Amino acid sequence: MINVNKKKIDFVVVGAQKAGTTALDRYLRKHEGIKMPFRKELHHFDNDSTFKYYPHFYRNFVYHKNFKPFKDLSKKYGEITPIYMYWDNCMERLKRYNSELKIIAILRNPIERAFSHWNMEYDRGNEKRSFNDAILDERSKIVESNYVKDRVTSYLDRGFYSRQVEEIFSLFKKEQVLFIKYETFKTDQEFQLRNIFDFLGVDSDSYFFEKKIVHERKKHSFVEPSIRNMLIELYQEDISKLEATLMWDCNDWKV
Repeated sequence: MINVNKKKIDFVVVGAQKAGTTALDRYLRKHEGIKMPFRKELHHFDNDSTFKYYPHFYRNFVYHKNFKPFKDLSKKYGEITPIYMYWDNCMERLKRYNSELKIIAILRNPIERAFSHWNMEYDRGNEKRSFNDAILDERSKIVESNYVKDRVTSYLDRGFYSRQVEEIFSLFKKEQVLFIKYETFKTDQEFQLRNIFDFLGVDSDSYFFEKKIVHERKKHSFVEPSIRNMLIELYQEDISKLEATLMWDCNDWKV
């Protein structure tokens, strides 16, 4: 009998939102050596109330209940909640939960990510503003010192990846972290999946790959050239920092 207070989840995909994590979730569930929870996005580590009011042993118990049965040592246990890399205190909570945890994140062109995020919220009825109005309003707020993160309408702020990446590297060893560029994941998912499986330490040879396309939504608008140019300028410095940190070429994000 395994003590669930000692056994821990092996990996977490922490983001980014609208960067292929739903497709990744479906792929990971098909691997016989991986155990995922009953649903995507558990939102455990971004639940501020849980971490404020409940002791760690109870939090772990509640978290592990999502992975029943939680006792197969032959499998790698993990979950995907894309807000984790963005929401305050999440990465520190993950580190305290399991210092040996493996972290995966897919990063997408921040402009395309912002538009896809807005389009999703507009489609759901959570957003009534046009894309242009929404991002211009947010842009005026994120420069303020008292800016408060929003779970729903953080279209622009989530795209400043460099500070999020730096926080992850400040908490976890580089060999525990895997960053994937969304554009490469989208064009060659099978290769990137094998890369992920190798990173997690599970066999990839027996995995049958079948491409999945999820969340194809009707586009309710488009990014006007003037707005795109404004956003390219907004993200220019942050993208350069990210390139230097991850040794990536993100010129395609700057066009």
